[in-house]
Amino acid sequence: MTLQQLKYIIEVANQGSINEAAKRLFISQPSLSNAIRELEEEMQITIFERSNKGISLSKEGVEFLSYARQVVEQAELLESRYLNVRPSPHHFSVSTQHYAFAVNAFVSLIQEYGQDEYEFALRETKTYEIIEDVKGQRSEIGILYLNEFNEKVINKLLKEANLQFHSLFKAKPHIFISSKNPLASQSIVTIEQLEPYPYLSFDQGEYNSFHFSEEILSTLTHKKSIRVNDRATLFNLLIGLNGYTISTGVLSSDLNGNEIVPVPLDCNEIIHVGWISHRSIALSKLGAAYVEALQLAIT
Repeated sequence: MTLQQLKYIIEVANQGSINEAAKRLFISQPSLSNAIRELEEEMQITIFERSNKGISLSKEGVEFLSYARQVVEQAELLESRYLNVRPSPHHFSVSTQHYAFAVNAFVSLIQEYGQDEYEFALRETKTYEIIEDVKGQRSEIGILYLNEFNEKVINKLLKEANLQFHSLFKAKPHIFISSKNPLASQSIVTIEQLEPYPYLSFDQGEYNSFHFSEEILSTLTHKKSIRVNDRATLFNLLIGLNGYTISTGVLSSDLNGNEIVPVPLDCNEIIHVGWISHRSIALSKLGAAYVEALQLAIT
């Protein structure tokens, strides 16, 4: 086992693809595949599982990757201390539902820990993919919500993936609407009052179960419904079509301006937002700093 092999494993896990990792490492794909296979044979474990859909970390691979990152980080500290070798760029990634506070925390993290070189990733993505990203260590942290309707399904997936949910906050549901919407001046709105307006939600792709919906009350039917993939498009449609979406009510005027406002929704649901991580793997320095930034962003 060599440090180079460990760096190969880390890069493949980061990219989720041997081909992409090979390009970034400036080696051929066969050479990278052989190096990984030799390490697996030496350690007598399967680090990556291969399928028609590509590669993913095995259960043993997740644990091995955690140790590999620690070894490489310690080696770089030694090189920096005694050989004056420039440290590698910081790496950190998070996968999240479409929350402005997650972006604010990400900005704060980079402002504090960004150096001359860094490679951070913020993935606003689908609920199922958040769990898969953290399971396979593509992201160290995932951000999603639980409520009475989805928690059994989500918690089952988390348990199977050896992940745990950490609470951030609980919130009553709000709608996000244009500040020019006729409902914007109300202290609270009902589901019935929303009927004339287009309902906007985030598309969950292949895993479009009601339990993976990013919005609560996902089983309700709507006369006008639009699914989108990104937050900017959703916000543009909120303004352009006088549409609405359902969320936590936590909104950032720094990022989103004052054209969109939250209004409480008259229902008995509770949204429990939190972050997920591997149960058996301690957070990195950047991971712990991001969680701290999250907590500051929601206060």
